[in-house]
Amino acid sequence: MDSFGLFILLMLQCFQWTAAHAAGLVGQTEWSEYFPECGGSSQSPVDVVTTQTKYDPSLIPLNPLGYDQHGNKPFILSNNGHTVVIELPEWMGIGGLPWLFTAVQLHLHWGSGGPGHGGSEHTINGQSANAELHVVHYNSELYPNMSTALTKRDGLAVLGILIVTGEETNPGFNSILNYLSRIRHANQKVHIPAFDVKSLLPKDLGRYYRYNGSLTTPPCYQSVIWSLFHERVQISKAQLLRMETLLYSSKSEEPDRMLLQDNYRATQPLNHRVVFASFTAGEVTAIVIGVMCGCVGLAVIVRFIVKTIRSTSSWDVLHNNRPAPMPRVKDPEKAKEIKQDTALNSASAGEKKEEPSSSPQTEP
Repeated sequence: MDSFGLFILLMLQCFQWTAAHAAGLVGQTEWSEYFPECGGSSQSPVDVVTTQTKYDPSLIPLNPLGYDQHGNKPFILSNNGHTVVIELPEWMGIGGLPWLFTAVQLHLHWGSGGPGHGGSEHTINGQSANAELHVVHYNSELYPNMSTALTKRDGLAVLGILIVTGEETNPGFNSILNYLSRIRHANQKVHIPAFDVKSLLPKDLGRYYRYNGSLTTPPCYQSVIWSLFHERVQISKAQLLRMETLLYSSKSEEPDRMLLQDNYRATQPLNHRVVFASFTAGEVTAIVIGVMCGCVGLAVIVRFIVKTIRSTSSWDVLHNNRPAPMPRVKDPEKAKEIKQDTALNSASAGEKKEEPSSSPQTEP
């Protein structure tokens, strides 16, 4: 990075810190008094109502460029008082958009109540996730740097990744969370080992929602092309707890420590904007129906096997209890004698059954 680019990046970091600090001093409802664009008509985040999205066949799968090519050069991890930020090298970018966008940084948003208490900025059908990751890019095809693109309507592209909790630890996110204890206070930064940024993304990069919006913190410039992935990324509950409890929004020299929590903005009105989807609702429905049909088919097969086994067992029992077949005798006279002997034996058995028992009977 040349000296001018470094100067721009340092100015941007300073600007972000000033805006974040100012935002922390006033409530979200008052942002527009100090930052007019925060009261604009194309603000973010939004609630994505899937039944109201519009399918756009031109939305192709997104293609991370150079995300796994870090060149062993350390990343810079910092606490800007509002969130945790990683500066990304300029050779990283994103394809699949109308223009080429170069990566600038990534950051996180989270809540304070643990799993099930919200923390994401975007919501889908009114349901929030536990946290949200944003990967920020600027339009390097049309604009020379981030500071120029920041105020242009087509200047930025941000990937939104919803984060939920589960039982398994996510190794990719440990590449960030393992170093939070070294930047606990605002304005602190540290070099960390570079890692594959793609490990933070969902596996399915082809299904996402697209709309025009804004930065979610002051100055709230309405310059962002948002791509919110449909698939969630999972981290463990312990990882979420570290995210929610390790950082402070206050500086180290300040006597009163303030935990950095609930750093997400409430959803904003769409104001007649359209949220586009790269996939149809039928695709999701087909997957669900396919899984259900598979389960039903498996149940039918299992039932058939069990029924077959039971039928076979019953036949074996009946077969074992069948009386021995009468021997075939070619001599008619001999056959007649055998038949008479069988009749006599049956009669004798009947007489024995009718004999009274020698033991005395007792009444109950």
